Amino acid sequence: MVAPSSSEVTKYLQAWNQGDEAALEKLMPIVYNELRKLARSYMRRERSGHTLQATALVHEAFLRLIDQNAVTWQNRAHFFGIAAQMMKRILVNHEVSRRAAKRSGGAEKVTLEHAKGIESQQDLDIIQLNEALQELESMDSRQCRIVELRFFSGLTLEETAEVMNLSLATVKRDWSTAKLWLRQRISKGTGS
Repeated sequence: MVAPSSSEVTKYLQAWNQGDEAALEKLMPIVYNELRKLARSYMRRERSGHTLQATALVHEAFLRLIDQNAVTWQNRAHFFGIAAQMMKRILVNHEVSRRAAKRSGGAEKVTLEHAKGIESQQDLDIIQLNEALQELESMDSRQCRIVELRFFSGLTLEETAEVMNLSLATVKRDWSTAKLWLRQRISKGTGS
C-alpha cells in the first residue's frame, strides 16, 4: 500500500473539519498507522521497564486527537505537531503518576541520548525534560516544536522539515541550537 501524500492527508483533515464523516473514515487508518510508527519508534528509545506500551500510547494519543472538536486542522504538519505534544503530555502524566505511586524518590532516568543525533550521555527524567522544554518554548517555540517532533515523535531531520514546512538547513540549525541549550539548562539541575 502506497502511503498517502501530505496534501491528501491535509485534504481529509480539512474535509473532516467541515463535518465530512467519510473523510474521517478515510483519515483514521492513515493517521493511526503513522501514530503507531511514531509511538513504536519513541518507545524503543524509552527507559527499560517502562510500563506504558507503544500501543497504549498511540491509542491514548489517537483518542485525544480524534476528540479535538475545537481544533481547525490546517494541514498534516499541524495535526502531527499536536500529536507530538499529546504524546509528550501522555508520557509526562504517566511518569508523574508512576512517581506518585512509587513515592520513593528513586525515579528511573531517561537519557537524552535516546533522541537521534544527541551525543551527550547526560541522564535526565521526563519531568525535567518537560520543564526544560516549557522554558525553551517561551524563548523559541519553533525550536521547542522541533525537539518535540524529534524526541517524542521520533521523526528524522528530513521528516521534521517536511512536517514543519521548513528547509532542512533551518531544522538542522535549530535542532543543534536546541540540543546545546537543553544540555546547558539540564546540566544546571533543577535548582535553576
